[in-house]
Amino acid sequence: MLSTLAEAADEDLPGQILLFGRPQPTRPSRTPVPEHRPQQERQSPVISDRQAPPQQPYGTAYQQMLAKVRYEGAYPTRERADEAVRLVLAGLGRQLTGDERVDLAACLPLEAARVLTEQIPDPQPLTGWSFVKDLAARTGASLATTRWDTGSVFCAVAACAGPDLLTRILHQLPTGYALLFGRAELTQAA
Repeated sequence: MLSTLAEAADEDLPGQILLFGRPQPTRPSRTPVPEHRPQQERQSPVISDRQAPPQQPYGTAYQQMLAKVRYEGAYPTRERADEAVRLVLAGLGRQLTGDERVDLAACLPLEAARVLTEQIPDPQPLTGWSFVKDLAARTGASLATTRWDTGSVFCAVAACAGPDLLTRILHQLPTGYALLFGRAELTQAA
């Protein structure tokens, strides 16, 4: 009899249970059983790298930087401020080289420093206005919007860097950046 129970247990008997070695019909369930779907069949929406949410929460210093950029730029959301920070810092990372680049990265929050240092510096740095036009071309935004984004982010960068490092950065960059950083651009008389 044990062999019969073991054999019956191995068989697929839908709608029946074994009672004393004999199959017994079961009552139909009143609640529907959800259909099991394998994990791989579920599809998640495709997110581009540009719109991908951050993998981990931001550090406090970066959140404070975003708050400053959001305030200065009057952005409606923190996500919009984050987009501006990433765009402008990536562009600045393509312009800065040497000790100024390293020192600025050390002053910035980790998330911002990573965006800055991931970029390969261009061999020929752009002037301030060319910098804005380049960012606008990369994003498809208007020049006015890109100039606004640049000024908002550079204001926060200047606060992180301090006046001495900012002066060194401005000496390294071509003309036109001082105004973007909120400083007067002084030129020598001819």
